[in-house]
Parts: sequence; structure tokens; C-alpha cells
Amino acid sequence: MAKQAWYRDWFNSPYYHLLYQHRDESEAENFIATLMGHLHLPKGSFVLDVACGKGRHSVALAEMGHEVTGIDLSAASIAEARLQEHSHLHFYQHDMRSSFRINYYDLVLNCFTSFGYFKTRREHDNAIRTMALSLKPQGQLVIDFLNVSVAAKQLEKTQVIVRDEVQFHVTKWQDEHHFYKQIQITENGKHQLRHLHTERVAKFSLGDFNEMLGDQGLQINAVFGDYQLSPYQLHTSPRMVILAGKRQVG
Repeated sequence: MAKQAWYRDWFNSPYYHLLYQHRDESEAENFIATLMGHLHLPKGSFVLDVACGKGRHSVALAEMGHEVTGIDLSAASIAEARLQEHSHLHFYQHDMRSSFRINYYDLVLNCFTSFGYFKTRREHDNAIRTMALSLKPQGQLVIDFLNVSVAAKQLEKTQVIVRDEVQFHVTKWQDEHHFYKQIQITENGKHQLRHLHTERVAKFSLGDFNEMLGDQGLQINAVFGDYQLSPYQLHTSPRMVILAGKRQVG
């Protein structure tokens, strides 16, 4: 039997949610507010949050008056996100590699490096195709990815993180094509448990995204280097926030 992809188990694990429970909600809200200020999206616009997790970006968008849909592969994340649902905010368990509502959304978001996990280029192309197909002709796509150049230089090799009575022993490394993060878990001072997860994220450059987006009929209109939407600098920017839209024919 083929081994299940790492993200299917890990993103549904209670340990994943425990490890990342302290993500900065205010940072997400501030980023969304800054982004919306730049995009001038009218209230009531239809927004799709791809790989939405527990929905922190989706919630912020709905509070601004938009019609928001969040999709994520993780059943655990969607179950928690659905606790926040209302008439203008809905969540669905869905694989981003499969199409979801064609020509429906004014804005599609993929935030917090929620891309680059798949094994093959074809799978990543399928995910980009899902985002492209879901956009209206004048719609916009935002992909928030790490800046590979900076991340490669700042890689912290080992770290121990304590959450409640659980210790997460984190080891990071990289090769030519991927970043890796291995997580070993010790609970209640006991010997190491069997829970062992290795995250893997592809080292996609701006050129890679330009090619992948172009293959799906999208073109990059702007690139920012952080959540304040500062200009992107290859060697210094912490993030790579890409704004793209469908190519206009004629």
C-alpha cells in the first residue's frame, strides 16, 4: 500500500494544532486589512480562502463585509473553522488539487505558505489551476509564500518547543529542491513517542511561480516582500506575496 502523503496525517493530528496554536491572530488581521486597502475590493465581494486552516484569514475577510468561503484538506481544521460559520462565511473540506466553483470568486487567497507540499509538479499545477478556474475574468489571486533566498540563509537547524506537557523536538534541513522540518514528540516526560512527522515545502522561486501561473492563463501584476506590502527584494524580503490576475485577451 502506498504511503499516505505527510500532510494528510500531520495537519489532522492534535499535535499539529497544539504546536501551532499560538500563531499571531493580529498579524493575520493586519495583513488582510493592509491587503484589502491595496486591492480596494468592494464590500460583498466573493472571496475564496484556499488551504484556510482554522479560518483566521477567512474570519477577518467576512468581518469586512465579504462573502467568504474557506476550503482545506484537513477535516480537523475545517471542523474547528465551522464553529465560526454564519450566513456570509462557510467552510468545506476540499483538496485544492480538485476544481471548486468555476468563474465564481472576485478574490482567491492562498496564505501563510500553504503551498508547495505536494510530491510532483503536476499536483502543484493542478492546485494553481483550481485557483485560476475559480476566479471571475477580472478576479485577482494572492499567493503568500516564503522567500526561498532568505529562508535558506536563516534556517534554524534545531529547536525544542514546549506546549503544555508536550515537547516538540524540531530539526530543520534543506536540499536543492525542498525545505524539511522533522518533528519528534515527547509527552509527560516519557521516552520519545512514535509520533514523527516531517514537513516538506518546495523551494519555489518567483520564476517558478511566473511559469506555473502563466501555464494557467494568469500573469503576475505585483510582488511584495512582507505583510506590510513593502517592495519585494530577493535577498532581504521575508515573504513573497504575489498578486496575479487572468490574462486579458485582445
